[in-house]
Amino acid sequence: MDRRNFILTTAVGAMAASDIAMSSKAQGEPGELALAEIAAAFAGGRLTSKQLTQIYLERIDSLDRRGPGLRAVLETNPAALQTAAELDRERLAQGPRGALHGVPILIKDNVETADRMMTTAGSLALEGWYAGKDAPLVARLRRAGAVILGKTNLSEWANFRSDHSISGWSGRGGQTRNPHALDRSPSGSSSGSAVAVAANLCAVAVGTETDGSIVSPASINGIVGLKPTVGLVSRSGIVPIAHSQDTAGPLARSVRDAAVLLGLMAGLDAADPASVAVGNRFQEDYVRYLDPDGLRGARLGIARRFFSGNTPLNAFFDSCVATLERCGAIIVDPADLPMHGASDAAEREVLLYEFKADLNTYLARLPAEFPHSLEDLIKFNDAHAARELVLFDQEAFRQAQGKGGLEESAYRDARETCLTATRSGGIDAVICEHDLDAIVAPTSGPAWLIDSVNGDMDTGGCSSPAAVAGYPHITVPAGLFRGLPIGLSFFGTAFSEPKLIKLASGFEHATKARRVPRFLPAA
Repeated sequence: MDRRNFILTTAVGAMAASDIAMSSKAQGEPGELALAEIAAAFAGGRLTSKQLTQIYLERIDSLDRRGPGLRAVLETNPAALQTAAELDRERLAQGPRGALHGVPILIKDNVETADRMMTTAGSLALEGWYAGKDAPLVARLRRAGAVILGKTNLSEWANFRSDHSISGWSGRGGQTRNPHALDRSPSGSSSGSAVAVAANLCAVAVGTETDGSIVSPASINGIVGLKPTVGLVSRSGIVPIAHSQDTAGPLARSVRDAAVLLGLMAGLDAADPASVAVGNRFQEDYVRYLDPDGLRGARLGIARRFFSGNTPLNAFFDSCVATLERCGAIIVDPADLPMHGASDAAEREVLLYEFKADLNTYLARLPAEFPHSLEDLIKFNDAHAARELVLFDQEAFRQAQGKGGLEESAYRDARETCLTATRSGGIDAVICEHDLDAIVAPTSGPAWLIDSVNGDMDTGGCSSPAAVAGYPHITVPAGLFRGLPIGLSFFGTAFSEPKLIKLASGFEHATKARRVPRFLPAA
């Protein structure tokens, strides 16, 4: 064990370390530190921000760029160590700003950061684009004292380029790998952020989701992912897919850390209409909703149809439901959505229309040397096909380019279908009918093999209803299924984050199901 790993392990040992940290130590790895443990180590003088930042930078070098070659991090921040040292001095002089003071975090590479790191959405077309200012969510994290450690790889263009894409692959960053089994998919599109958190390359990370891009990689990499209600976190400064569904959210190793990060990310952005619509429902403290007995008395609806044909996974799910009941939850089984699947085709139509409109608006403000429209981007990819289109095409781009404007009835009708199927005829309907606190389902199937010939395999998932509705969704590790992580999802109506955090923390406390990755070559 080298000196810096010894520092981190010693810091864990000097505190009341979590079960997760202790399991990491048992495998000879430097202990995983929760945000509260980091703060305690800083306060006690057992660790500095600069030391912790250096440790993570060395882990990125040894695990991401060498060793198992996770390829989760596109680039690290050249100013990270300097920033960490400045925050150390500030802590000594003035005390900490809060829970993130001096904490190294990673940001998905479709979120703008005003530093010496690019914002490219993984695409060669945006190489060399340095944002002039932080996205509002990044500015909030910097004000809270976070050290922006680097930018993470992602499924290029947030996985909206092809129907045969490979999750975790981008033209700029190559293929991100699952730390539990290196031949397995990390899922996407927040692949790098989820893998980095799972592999202990950072304390916490920021991901984004349009449909499944936070909760699916969180589930498949065995961590906590929280997709907030659309508008709770500003969407400004994020490379878009669709304004009706896009949001950023936290990825963490515990529900507590996800709650801390959400409270710091959320806040009003007057330039974002969805943020303005949130009104007075912003909160800064989601930690207060954590409850180790959070399942007791909760009414939970069991959504079976997402995995109705998967008998082995349903047996796994049954064991999760038994745990919920044992912890005092009142189970309504089944409690499927009345219009299950009715929005699938309409969602695709909405995303195509909004992608063209929203991406054109985003690209139009970039400097002259970059594509200024979706049409330009398609031409760029064709001209650089040997690097950009070598594994899969851009048919989703072409389909989007063929759409008209958002005033067309085809778009408006599709959006109305989406809202009816997922809100009044979906989540709201089943919660109201059964007086539920949340709906529960397995988040996804297990990670599939990375397949550079056929692309991703669909192993199932429950992300779409909450994503299309713009409602919150949290996934928490439920254990291993045939050696691969599976998450359990809790989702509900708009702004029900407090309930979901309470429920997820209760399940996490009861199961302690998260497992530290072992970087196996295969499952």
